[in-house]
Amino acid sequence: MANRSPDSFSAETIAALREVLNIAVEQIAQENRTPATKAKMAQTIVRRAADGVTDANDLVLSAVREGETPAA
Repeated sequence: MANRSPDSFSAETIAALREVLNIAVEQIAQENRTPATKAKMAQTIVRRAADGVTDANDLVLSAVREGETPAA
């Protein structure tokens, strides 16, 4: 896989990843929608994208799985 630095993401890629996060957040329980849990989900999305995952559905599913457990 690609394993690229998030610093190299284009503005368009960042906008797309932000949209992926917004979609994923809408799919988790309201009580889990804390800033800490959203940050944890965003980290998952960025890490997977840096590893070369480009499928938005795959990124959403990974983030939703991460968001099912609230951040401490």
